[in-house]
Amino acid sequence: MERFDRIVEYLRNFSIYGTTMDLGDVLEILIIALLVYYVLVWMKATRAWTLLKGLIVICGFLLLASLFRMNTILWMAQNVLGFAITALVVILQPELRRALEELGKKNILTSVIPFDSGKKEDKAFSEKTINEIVKACVEMGKVRTGALIVIEQKVSLKDYERTGIDVDGLVTNQLLINIFEHNTPLHDGAVIIRGNRIVSATCYLPLSDNLALSKELGTRHRAGVGISEVTDSLTVIVSEETGKISVAYEGDLRRSLDAEALRACLQQVLNLDNEESKPKRKRKGRSRSKNAEKIAE
Repeated sequence: MERFDRIVEYLRNFSIYGTTMDLGDVLEILIIALLVYYVLVWMKATRAWTLLKGLIVICGFLLLASLFRMNTILWMAQNVLGFAITALVVILQPELRRALEELGKKNILTSVIPFDSGKKEDKAFSEKTINEIVKACVEMGKVRTGALIVIEQKVSLKDYERTGIDVDGLVTNQLLINIFEHNTPLHDGAVIIRGNRIVSATCYLPLSDNLALSKELGTRHRAGVGISEVTDSLTVIVSEETGKISVAYEGDLRRSLDAEALRACLQQVLNLDNEESKPKRKRKGRSRSKNAEKIAE
C-alpha cells in the first residue's frame, strides 16, 4: 500500500517544464489516446478511411495556401468549413450508426485490442479459391444459372452482410452452384466472400445509377456495379439470360469473359501474381536441373 501511495503522490506532483500534472490529467490523456485509437481502428474498416485520406490531402493543400498567403483560398475554406462538417455527418451516417451499435453490443477492450490474432489467417485469398470461383461460374454459365459473387478486400462489407443469411463455409464450386441453383432458398441475392470462406448469401446490394450502363443489363449487373462503386470489392456476375460472365471493379464492368480471362482478372485485382510466379520459378529450376543431369549423362 505504501508503494501505491507513493506512485499516486508522484503522479499528482508530476511536472513538465514547470507545469504540474495530477492523476486526473494522466487519465484524461489515456482516455483521449484510447478514443483516438478506437476511431482510427473503426475508420480503417469503413469508407471513412478513404475519406480521411482525401481530407489529409485537402489539409495539406490548405497548409501550402497558408504558407504562401493565399488569402482568398483561406477565406473560402473558412466559410465552407461549417457546411463541410455537416456534410461529413450526413455522408457517414450509416457508418456512425453501426459504430454506436457495435459500441453498445461488444466489449470495448475486445473490439479495440485484437486478442484473436489467429482469425487473420482466414482472410488470405488463395489460388485454390480463384479456381473454385472460376469453375463454378463456367459451369453456371453453361446452364444459364444467374449468380452474383462479391469478394471483399480492404473495405468491410459487414453492412451488406447483415442483409443476408450467414453461411460461413469454405469456398467450393459445388457450394456456389448449390447456392445459386434455381428454386433454392439462397439463390436470390448476392454471395459475399471474405478470404477463403463464403460468409453470407442472399445479400442485398446498392444499385448503380450510372446512365452509361447498357439498358440490356438487369438488376443483377447494376447491383454488381453499384457495390463496386462504393467499396473496393470485386464482383463476379453470371447472366441468367445469356450465361455470360462479367466482372465489376471500381465502377467498371468487363463483360463476356471466358475462364482464362476471369482467372487473370481475379489474379490481377487480388494481387496474386507474385504467389503464382514462385512455384513457376521452382518448376523451371527443377526442369533445368533435370536437363543438366541428362546432358551430364
